[in-house]
Amino acid sequence: MSEALNELAALLEMRMSDALSGHEVAFAELTVQTTLTQLTKLVRFLQHDENMRFTTLVDITAIDRPGQRKRFEVVYHFLSMHLNQRIRVKLPVAEDEIVPSITQLHRSANWFEREVFDMFGILFSGHPDLRRILTDYGFRGHPLRKDFPTTGYTEVRYDEVLKRVVYEPVNLVQEYRQFDFMSPWEGADYILPGDEKTGDKRA
Repeated sequence: MSEALNELAALLEMRMSDALSGHEVAFAELTVQTTLTQLTKLVRFLQHDENMRFTTLVDITAIDRPGQRKRFEVVYHFLSMHLNQRIRVKLPVAEDEIVPSITQLHRSANWFEREVFDMFGILFSGHPDLRRILTDYGFRGHPLRKDFPTTGYTEVRYDEVLKRVVYEPVNLVQEYRQFDFMSPWEGADYILPGDEKTGDKRA
């Protein structure tokens, strides 16, 4: 398996060296890196080249690394039934950069790119209908960003008086903020992760 992946990586380096900024074979998977300007060219090559035929787009997702200059990494997963191989394409993206849509090459990218936009706030140029797909249209923020609060910004409830769903700012009672990570199990003769609190006298 690794030999076939190394041969595939070598072929890509030979044919598309200008579109690759790096590659790695690890855990029986090939991962290549590209840039914003070369993404469409690389995806088209992977799809149409007779030696590749990565015609199935399996998924598009993203990774958020707030401390890095290129905060996001958009990740594409492709499948070649011809080679019986998968390839992962990674694209570093800064917070103010816009990613070219690949919906013209893969129709299934439509919903995948909408999900990445909804969850991470990454924009895709040339997308035919870039709007939220998992959250409400009026939703504030992007839930899979590392700086998104776990409680969110608004809460939804049904108002019996108004007879409709209402949106309100999250209002947490003080007791909710006082977390106690002690184990609820009684009589345990071992320390569980989180039980190492000051004053815990158990052996």
